[in-house]
Amino acid sequence: MNPTPAACLGIIANPSSGRDLRRLFSWGSTFSIAEKINAVLRLLSSAGALGIQEAWLMPDTSGLAREVQTRAQQARLRQPSMPEVRLLEMALTDSARDSTLAAALMAERGMSAIAVLGGDGTHRAVARGCGEVPLATLSTGTNNAFPERFDATLAGMAAALVATGRVCEDVGVRRNKRLLVRGPGLEDMALVDVAVSRQDATGAGAVDCAQDLQELFVSFCEPGVIGLASIAALLEPTGRDCTHGLHLRMAPGAPCSVHASLMPGMVAEVGVGSLARLQPGAPVAIAATRGTLALDGERSIEIAAHAPLTVTLDGKGPRTVMVEAVLRHAAVANRLHLG
Repeated sequence: MNPTPAACLGIIANPSSGRDLRRLFSWGSTFSIAEKINAVLRLLSSAGALGIQEAWLMPDTSGLAREVQTRAQQARLRQPSMPEVRLLEMALTDSARDSTLAAALMAERGMSAIAVLGGDGTHRAVARGCGEVPLATLSTGTNNAFPERFDATLAGMAAALVATGRVCEDVGVRRNKRLLVRGPGLEDMALVDVAVSRQDATGAGAVDCAQDLQELFVSFCEPGVIGLASIAALLEPTGRDCTHGLHLRMAPGAPCSVHASLMPGMVAEVGVGSLARLQPGAPVAIAATRGTLALDGERSIEIAAHAPLTVTLDGKGPRTVMVEAVLRHAAVANRLHLG
């Protein structure tokens, strides 16, 4: 199958991901701007080698996207397959709204895929705007349960194989679950987890104390991840392809407790009073009338302003490129063979 010449890649690299306040007390790794620039260039180089001729980047005030554009243009002198890099024209707010708007603009321009560099929060923001465009996910955040852990080179190859039609979407693209949060004047979503915290104010955002947790809803939870979903993963691992999620009620001092990795460098004992499967399409009421909700690890909603609240699991989350499945299929089907 010949590549489609019009195949075009979008790239959203959050310059602030992996640099939040949790690094002050949990020793988490920092993803510098320089490393993100290098990662984007690796992605562009490998995607270009497999047929992507043009890429559109989200602009930013840090200069990340502009530097990528300059260095990609220089690389084209010795590597003609390097895609032409263009920057979206958009007003910047230095907030998650930039990622949502950029994703929506890329969807309108007909991007064949969007590569995202960030953590769970960045991917959640992109999911709000990307529509049906598949995402190639890369971990550069604090909690990285949703994005896959592959080098940008491999993610670029997989994104190009799907974007150019060498690997069909039925094989290489997954539809993800999501958690819908609804209440008076509120409708929001999380990709991985919704946590109910006793803390009344959103503050710095992070959930950094296990004793504050009251309830936890997860769309999926896999062993080996860091974040609130790791609590559920230690009790009943639930894959991305399972139709159900999980609902936990916390109970400090309960006979059932786990030592969970809530964030890099922090393992805490969490008591769990009950665990139930969360079935798709069935709203579950949040018991608390005060406190805050953390969506994908970030406290952002004050419960009192929107109670009563419900959480509903559904299967209408963003579509993502399954890097390993794409590369495996490409190898078996000779999609990467020359001659």
